[in-house]
Amino acid sequence: MRRAILLLLLGLLILPLSAKSSFVQVKDGHFVKDGKPYYYVGTNFWYGAMLASEGQGGNRARLGKELDRMKEMGIDNLRILVGSDGERGVKTKVEPTLQVEPGVYNDTILAGLDYLLMEMGKRKMVAVLYLNNSWEWSGGYGFYLNKVGAGRIPQTDVDGYPAFMEYCSQFSTNQKAQELFFNYVKFILGRTNRYTHKKYVDDPAIMSWQIGNEPRAFKKEVLPDFEKWLAKTSKLIRSIDKHHLISIGSEGSWGCENDYGVWERICADKNIDYCNVHLWPYNWSWAHKETLIEDLPQSCKNTKEYIDKHLAICAKIKKPLVMEEFGYPRDGFSFSPESTTKGRDGYYKYVFSLVGDNAASGGYFAGCNFWGWGGFAKPKHVQWQVGDDYTGDPAQEQQGLNSVFSSDESTLRVVKDEVDRMAKLRK
Repeated sequence: MRRAILLLLLGLLILPLSAKSSFVQVKDGHFVKDGKPYYYVGTNFWYGAMLASEGQGGNRARLGKELDRMKEMGIDNLRILVGSDGERGVKTKVEPTLQVEPGVYNDTILAGLDYLLMEMGKRKMVAVLYLNNSWEWSGGYGFYLNKVGAGRIPQTDVDGYPAFMEYCSQFSTNQKAQELFFNYVKFILGRTNRYTHKKYVDDPAIMSWQIGNEPRAFKKEVLPDFEKWLAKTSKLIRSIDKHHLISIGSEGSWGCENDYGVWERICADKNIDYCNVHLWPYNWSWAHKETLIEDLPQSCKNTKEYIDKHLAICAKIKKPLVMEEFGYPRDGFSFSPESTTKGRDGYYKYVFSLVGDNAASGGYFAGCNFWGWGGFAKPKHVQWQVGDDYTGDPAQEQQGLNSVFSSDESTLRVVKDEVDRMAKLRK
């Protein structure tokens, strides 16, 4: 009897440990999953929860097809938006929205997120779920500020980005707006999946909770407050969830008003498990519409310099780095899936070489997520409209601008080559 009780107690002690082994973890500055190194080439699949719903925009048949195609290629890491916020019918914002009003949720999107995580879990895929956005296309900063009385949200297509960024620079100092966001965090992390009956905090299909998509201060003067709210958010997430990794979603120094010291400090926070950078040669004026092919060498040179500076900081704080957004326009700045992608293929190949070479030598560069998965989408309009397929390009961008479609054979070959290379490093 005594022996049976001891065995039962031992089993209870072992079970939580074995359950944790399937979670992606960080050990000695490197990702580990199932006791093995975890290096990866993933993608951005921001619309996953919407596509997985049974409401507007939902298409579970297409979702299964997309997940199967990615899995077939060896892509098992997807960066996904939890949900958008605020009113519908805004030209530059994705919809349907999840958080219609503070604390009021669209259950069809929650069901979509549940279903998506279930389907990813079946395929041994993991999700990086971002909870906020500094940009207009999913609400985020602007939604919370508007709801606490900061005034009308400037529309980027009408008022311009400078006006929008000036408005959103208030978020780092507006505690009321932050409290609304914290309530949202508590709600999402406190959920149980209706299909699997797993609590979100216990689901290994989630790799990381990410504070936001490209969180920014938008003004140097509020950088200290920006650092504080990131620290408060990561502390809150850690208080609720002990299993999952926490990341910021930062662009790197570019998202910290070009202050590498700020980026180092926010990444060094004890509750932040790994570091992020994003890279956009066209958006950052390293490449231009008329000379995309000619500008490729300079874009690659600038990319290496940017990455090297961040890797030096990662070595200092001993945390892995993921380049979780990068893209390059199609040749001729075309949006058509039929257009060629020589420039994009060249840029992807160069980025992959940086990741793979560093990882193979034991460095801190652990993975990347290209932007973004368009898959089997058939764009109908350059400007997204309700009823159109979701592509890798959110509503504020031209449909096809940065999407990788299932018909982009040359790009997918470049991706597959690097996926295979990373797979060898996992053994």
